[in-house]
Amino acid sequence: MAPKINKAAVRVLFVEDETSQREVIGDILSDEGYLVDLAADGTEALALLDKNRYQAVVTDLKMPGADGLEVLNRAKELDENTVVVLLTAYGTIATAVRAMKDGATDYLNKPLDKDELMIVLEKALNNSRLVQENIALHAELESRYHFDKIIGASPAMNAIYHLIGKVLNNDSTVLIRGDSGTGKELVARAIHFNGARRKGPFVAVNCGAIPENLIESELFGHEKGAFSGATGRRLGKFEAADGGTLFLDEISTLQYDLQSKFLRVLQEREFQRVGGDQLIKVDVRIITATNQDLRRLSAAGKFRDDLFHRLNVVNISLPPLRERKSDIPLLVKSFLEKYGKKYEREGITMSLEAVEALADYDWPGNVRELENLVEQLVVLSEKPKIEPSDLPSYIFENAFFEDGGEHERAESGESAWSASAEVREAGNSGFRLPSGGINFSNVEESLIRQALQQSGSRMVGAAKLLGISYKTLQYRIKKYRIDLEKLKTP
Repeated sequence: MAPKINKAAVRVLFVEDETSQREVIGDILSDEGYLVDLAADGTEALALLDKNRYQAVVTDLKMPGADGLEVLNRAKELDENTVVVLLTAYGTIATAVRAMKDGATDYLNKPLDKDELMIVLEKALNNSRLVQENIALHAELESRYHFDKIIGASPAMNAIYHLIGKVLNNDSTVLIRGDSGTGKELVARAIHFNGARRKGPFVAVNCGAIPENLIESELFGHEKGAFSGATGRRLGKFEAADGGTLFLDEISTLQYDLQSKFLRVLQEREFQRVGGDQLIKVDVRIITATNQDLRRLSAAGKFRDDLFHRLNVVNISLPPLRERKSDIPLLVKSFLEKYGKKYEREGITMSLEAVEALADYDWPGNVRELENLVEQLVVLSEKPKIEPSDLPSYIFENAFFEDGGEHERAESGESAWSASAEVREAGNSGFRLPSGGINFSNVEESLIRQALQQSGSRMVGAAKLLGISYKTLQYRIKKYRIDLEKLKTP
């Protein structure tokens, strides 16, 4: 989880032409720890923007003189990272939605819910800070190492950057450990293309993808007539990588009897081609990768112990995506830009709710799975903004509860509420059933409407408040014919 913002260092401009509302909200923001300036109208706000630097602006949309859109445009003109939250009344929501395309961070309906404002403001500031930290980090890395393909600003990724920086300009053997899809080859490429061997070749070999009877020839080459079908001399990957880096992925699959020859190459930097007797010397840096625990394989006699220690000079362990979920918004943003450009969908975005839903998923396929999904969404979505309803159903399975059958029970007519652990334990929470009973459907619909109103009609947030799944909530909204747009209207 990302650290919370330091509110004492955040300056907020609150713009509201109604005096009592302005003073009340100003006091609440100050009590929360923010530095607060107040403006009675848009004209006064523009003057303050030119005078001071603000991390956040909360402004009414309709005001005498300059309106909220002018305040938004000026704030973004002065600093594109400024968080701007618009306050809207009935009849201005459509305008507020259009303003989102011009850079507004969010909008809230009037009359204003103070708690909702605090939640939206803090979340927006945290997200803005995360994006800025990532931009600053990558600017530093670009100037030093150009790690442009590796994305992440979490503590785990900062530790990876630090390790990469330490091994760039030496020839130490590096073992990269990580689950499939975590980006092991990206790290290997970053080490090579930013290190002392950058002018030499980078040769990548997937050991697990080469048949066992061909792997020796693939690595070391062969002479003419060495075996059936060897019609001429062929240079192996070691020779191809001479002067550069040889990256061997899935090294754990290297057959045991070939590991001794590989160990000799690591130690002596010389080998013989298959069917040859000439010693060939090479100058290569070896980087290997695996999704297996080589230490455990070594202890079980399935991987040479001496080879493991020779490979494990520097160990870089990549965390699975589920352990660095704070990087998901940055990854999504990068993939949207990449595939938006590739498929001529520049400007396509993803709603905060959809990103939050992605962050609730555990990503067994790691970054590769996330990238593939974003590409799919860019290709298939017909809207400029991807919403939770555009995400595949598996993203929401077990998102907010452990019982995967909740939605099926809902569709069969059984109440999801009556099946939940929370309701079964309602007696412990202080809830008492009236002696005359209740109309359960009315209670359920009322609770759903309240949750949607509290979450600003954001279904992911409402589902969390209710303790049910996103898909169950979708079913209930359809069942009770709840109009989300009307809920936004005060």
